[in-house]
Amino acid sequence: MIKLILTSALVIFSVQANAETVSGVTIDSVAGAAATADALAYHSVKPTARIVFDEFVPASQYTTLLSKIGHHSFVMGELLDSYYMNQYTQQQFANRVDEYLNTLGAKVNIWEIGNEINGEWLGKTADTVAKMYTAYSKVKARNGKTALTLYYNPNCWAKKEHEMFTWAAANVPTEMKQNLDYVWISYYEDDCEGYRPTQAQWQQVFNKLGQMFPNSKIGFGEIGTTKVAQKSDMINRYYRMKINHPRFVGGYFWWYYKKDAVPRTQKSLWKVLDDAFVAQPKS
Repeated sequence: MIKLILTSALVIFSVQANAETVSGVTIDSVAGAAATADALAYHSVKPTARIVFDEFVPASQYTTLLSKIGHHSFVMGELLDSYYMNQYTQQQFANRVDEYLNTLGAKVNIWEIGNEINGEWLGKTADTVAKMYTAYSKVKARNGKTALTLYYNPNCWAKKEHEMFTWAAANVPTEMKQNLDYVWISYYEDDCEGYRPTQAQWQQVFNKLGQMFPNSKIGFGEIGTTKVAQKSDMINRYYRMKINHPRFVGGYFWWYYKKDAVPRTQKSLWKVLDDAFVAQPKS
């Protein structure tokens, strides 16, 4: 953790966005764009590829990747990974948002305007909130879809004010609580001493999340593990999980997609993910 789409396809995405199940994966590198596009193209369900836009990298570096995968997946663009948020001044971050919107706006379906936003490593809360709202406002001004990712940290925080619900209640403006298109929960069991919430516990978490964000689609924003022996089990537990909420759409965005599933003919977890997509409960 310390760690596109053609215009003609927008109508298809609009239909999915109203009654959708999101089968997400994370792509954290532009390398091997052709193999990545191939892996996405052969899934039984059209996935949503979450693209990690690296720090201090020009938006133009992603045009080839997004053009190649845009026929085969929906795209969520992560404007900046949480670990690097505090390395940008307010102006640098605003400039970055403008650059990425100007360059890639036609190729991205959803903009992740804040990643693991309540994490204790992002820097001063006031600065983080200002950057988050800047990104939200700029995307909304262009009629783009916005997503905010929170970091689930039950009893895994050093400062109570960074507990996920506490932070969100205090720092996400009412305007965003009412109007965010998606709110995701990032969770890494490895980060929380192996704590594995039950499905009933996740149900309670998403019930509470849905109350805080009454108009947003909700789901998982990132999952993953570096423990090879646990990967298949984790994929199946999360992607096949049934959460009874009218606005729960799935998500999950397996962090290690490039490592675990590309090229598809050489990585066994590609089929594990594909089977999980098919079995994923539908909204």
